[in-house]
Amino acid sequence: MAVRKANAVWQGNVMEGKGEIAFESGAFKGPYDFRGRSQDGTGGTNPEEMIAGAHAGCFSMAFSATLGKNGFTATRIDTEARVHLVPGGAGFTIPKIDLIMRAEVPGITPEKFAELALFAKENCPVSKALAGCEITLDAALK
Repeated sequence: MAVRKANAVWQGNVMEGKGEIAFESGAFKGPYDFRGRSQDGTGGTNPEEMIAGAHAGCFSMAFSATLGKNGFTATRIDTEARVHLVPGGAGFTIPKIDLIMRAEVPGITPEKFAELALFAKENCPVSKALAGCEITLDAALK
């Protein structure tokens, strides 16, 4: 199976320093800093935002695959991931991620939709990788 890579370069101390993250694919290369974790509008990203993007994207793909295996095709799957970063004793932790998904799936019942959404959450590779934190799911049909 494939191995995906990203590279991060950091300069300076944690509070005032800055870095740049680049994805192997070339799809993203941009700045990140600590201020991006604790303030809005710094112009850079942060690790939590990248985790949120990865989780939202992976879950959407996992749900699409789960639907397909059960004879359904979504017209649209819209997923938001909210990664909670909180200060702790030895630094910061990510205790919780909220997945909020709304989808248009012709011909599916609300009960089957809920069942398949939960299955996708539990079997999404990123959900499995992040199993050390609580992952909630709010899924509904549009």
